[in-house]
Amino acid sequence: MESILFTAASIMAVIMGLIAVFVRQKAAKRPLTLPKIIIPPVMMSTGALMYVFPYFRLTPFEIGEAIVMGLIFSIVLVVTTRYEEKDGRLYVRQSRMFPVILIGLLVLRIILKAILSLSISPGEIGGMFFLLAFVMIVVWRISMFIHLQTFNKQQIKSL
Repeated sequence: MESILFTAASIMAVIMGLIAVFVRQKAAKRPLTLPKIIIPPVMMSTGALMYVFPYFRLTPFEIGEAIVMGLIFSIVLVVTTRYEEKDGRLYVRQSRMFPVILIGLLVLRIILKAILSLSISPGEIGGMFFLLAFVMIVVWRISMFIHLQTFNKQQIKSL
């Protein structure tokens, strides 16, 4: 049963990754705004309700591991995200590397999940990967917010 869950979760992760690539490429065509930065992590935070159920709860060590891995993965996103100004607005530049990086992180996630599933329950793995993804997204969005604030201050000074 657990191998079926693992396979189904891996397939869903691939599908969600492909959807994320498509959504990010479309979003790059619209200017960066505060709601576009804030809404994804806020909506994602509702997933933390999984921790209400003991099956998904993590030990302090697992929480630490997930946070550290999320921070490491976020560095890749922060470093590779480029911005450009068009018509006085800030845009996230479309990157040919973004799909490659996202798919690479996804493959790494599936490999780690396969290794961890030997010693950790599927619920705990789900909880760990949710926390990892949440930390990664929050750090990336904080970076975007800082870039947007810096850009807005420069725009005000130039007036």
